Amino acid sequence: MQNKLNSWMTIGDLAKRSDVSVATLRFYEEKELIWSIRTEGNQRRYQRAMLRRIAIVKVAQQVGLSLAEIKQAFTALPKQKMASKDDWQKMSQQWQQDLDQRIIKLLQLRNQLNWCIGCGCLSQEQCPLYNPDDIMANESAGAHFKDIVLKFSDLDQAKES
Repeated sequence: MQNKLNSWMTIGDLAKRSDVSVATLRFYEEKELIWSIRTEGNQRRYQRAMLRRIAIVKVAQQVGLSLAEIKQAFTALPKQKMASKDDWQKMSQQWQQDLDQRIIKLLQLRNQLNWCIGCGCLSQEQCPLYNPDDIMANESAGAHFKDIVLKFSDLDQAKES
């Protein structure tokens, strides 16, 4: 019986072990990323397995995944039950293609960014990192674009004076 009691954690213990705030844990629970049971005194108790879920949420957010994407991936895991190794592998396979695409985009950005620094063209026809809402592409291209922006800025400042 002692071993079973030790498998449950209070919200404070979980917050401390996972290095997130109690409010964040409540938020994650509200968003159905983690789950708890309630004691007779209506206190939350979490299985230690929630530490893994929280770690995955934190890492996924650090690489740019939204909570909605994380929640979607967690649908591969059993609800209100401990996930098995197979369950975690199924979830990971869902993310693999998306993460691979993100890695490719990041590598493209890294490799092309130095070429663009200082260019200022924002040209959809020329720039590999184009700005899809570039309304000035027909009016101006190249480094002199900065001069046009500065002229608009000077006009705005003159109006305010």
